[in-house]
Amino acid sequence: MNAPADVEYRIAHLKDRLAAEETGELGIRIENRGSSVTVVGTVPTAHCREELMGTVNDELSGLTVRFDVVVADSAAPDHSEEVL
Repeated sequence: MNAPADVEYRIAHLKDRLAAEETGELGIRIENRGSSVTVVGTVPTAHCREELMGTVNDELSGLTVRFDVVVADSAAPDHSEEVL
């Protein structure tokens, strides 16, 4: 099954929307992969990931979307690192 004909237009619109929002700096890639769209990248917080997923699902409703978005662990270490 192939993606609808307007999928590239919808992806471009989504990229424009993300660039205008706070998530624009995240370096997220959105790729058309035949019958699905894949969203790949790293975000700083779980809240950012949830917002990103909501925006993507809103813009690409009706399409199969796969998320490969991880949350960067930016918390300070709770122990010292031993270097040998």
